Amino acid sequence: MDKAESWLYKTLHYRFEDAGLFEDAGLLNQALTHRSATGRNNERLEFLGDAVLDLVISDAVYRARPEAPEGDLSRLRSSLVKEKTLAALAAELGVGDYLILGSGEKKTGGHRRESILADALESIVGAVFLDGGIEAATEIIERVFAQRLDDLPAADQLRDPKTRLQEWLQGRGRGLPEYELVNISGQAHRQMFEVSCSVDETASVTHGTSTTRRKAEQKAAAEMLAILLENQT
Repeated sequence: MDKAESWLYKTLHYRFEDAGLFEDAGLLNQALTHRSATGRNNERLEFLGDAVLDLVISDAVYRARPEAPEGDLSRLRSSLVKEKTLAALAAELGVGDYLILGSGEKKTGGHRRESILADALESIVGAVFLDGGIEAATEIIERVFAQRLDDLPAADQLRDPKTRLQEWLQGRGRGLPEYELVNISGQAHRQMFEVSCSVDETASVTHGTSTTRRKAEQKAAAEMLAILLENQT
């Protein structure tokens, strides 16, 4: 058993049964091989693992929230399978220490890059699925995501501020918020956007500033929602 296999067994209690299924590497080595390296890489396993992960997490969320509507279930699933979450999980597991990277990626810290870590975790899921079937993949996924599945947030916490503000207003029969670009400052490659948010029947006007207009709008919406919630009767 090589170092990667020992690590996988120690962290996820899984041992691959494939006997050189591919000409130049076993499934685990392929799952850990980035496209920048020579040999068979993990892109195909990532494709498969992504689908398996979506299925298993969808089932877990569906069971965890039996009364949640489809939209809330989608948001909960997305929060668990998005790149940032997968990368964080991969880092916690130590996946980066076993990645097989090309020289360029090694020099630029590819073992810490979110996209590479997330893809590798999906690839491992795909490899386990091929090796042990859906039951083995499900067991691995549930072990990896156990804490996050236990700590699922309320669905409304996953909606972005603009969506929550709009839904709050619509639920009370009020008009939609208006966003206005107030100012753009800084050099072309480092611009800052300031956006205002106003709501009918509300004297307050909130502002948000960020590196993109969308982010600035979200900040302004969050401020407006906080004011409305504080003043609601």
